[in-house]
Amino acid sequence: MAHTFTQVYIQAVFAVAVRQSLIRPDFKEELQKYITGIVRKKGQKLIEINCMPDHTHMLIGLKPSIALSDLMRDVKSTRPSSSDARDGSEGGSTGRRVLAHSPTRIRTWPR
Repeated sequence: MAHTFTQVYIQAVFAVAVRQSLIRPDFKEELQKYITGIVRKKGQKLIEINCMPDHTHMLIGLKPSIALSDLMRDVKSTRPSSSDARDGSEGGSTGRRVLAHSPTRIRTWPR
């Protein structure tokens, strides 16, 4: 199967711990850029992202080179600082409080 092509689209929705409204409007854009940077550094394609005050939606074009659980672990476990949020690099700040310890719901659609 030298000419195999795989195309998988995943919608992931994850909530802030205890559904608290921790994603403030002034932090939303930076958080979205930060998550986008993480997904891109993992070699995946983030098609759409939208952060609400208490949860985040992502539509990802997932390549078979990474497990979805590993990607979500990386997205939810890194710690953005205000300067790092722009490029997806890891730093230390309150971003972990927003993303950590929240359940992730995954939806897949048949082709």
